[in-house]
Amino acid sequence: MQLSPALWWLAVSSVVIFVVSLLAVPLLVVAMPADYFTRQDLPAKSFRRRHPVVRWTLRIVRNVLGALLVLVGVVLLFTPGQGILAILLGLSLLEYPGKREMMLRVARRPGVKRTIDRWREKAGRAPIELPKGQASDSRGARTFAEPTATHEDASR
Repeated sequence: MQLSPALWWLAVSSVVIFVVSLLAVPLLVVAMPADYFTRQDLPAKSFRRRHPVVRWTLRIVRNVLGALLVLVGVVLLFTPGQGILAILLGLSLLEYPGKREMMLRVARRPGVKRTIDRWREKAGRAPIELPKGQASDSRGARTFAEPTATHEDASR
């Protein structure tokens, strides 16, 4: 029995994505600063502080790669492979409203938080810090900081 080139390509890409995801996810989680979810300012090395042409080129490449991973992940849902993992990696690369909230919901799950902290401990890194509540900044945008006292709390 001989596989068609499309099936062979699908099988190889499935294995490659599986291996890459097994290696990449722990490395990316360990490389994340411990205050990734709690910091309010941009780090000095942030790509957002680079020249606009470089910044937009990086954004486009990152979003195209994320979209490709989501598409490959959808295909891998119906074939042998790590479809869900590819979709999650793709979604983490894409820029879209609500991304931070989604990532926080996933990171706050006890099993996920325990795994993240275990990987970081093995690498000699501090546990990931998660914010305790949500607040809004002066523009009405959601930020992730300690909750402030409300008018009802102050009256008690």
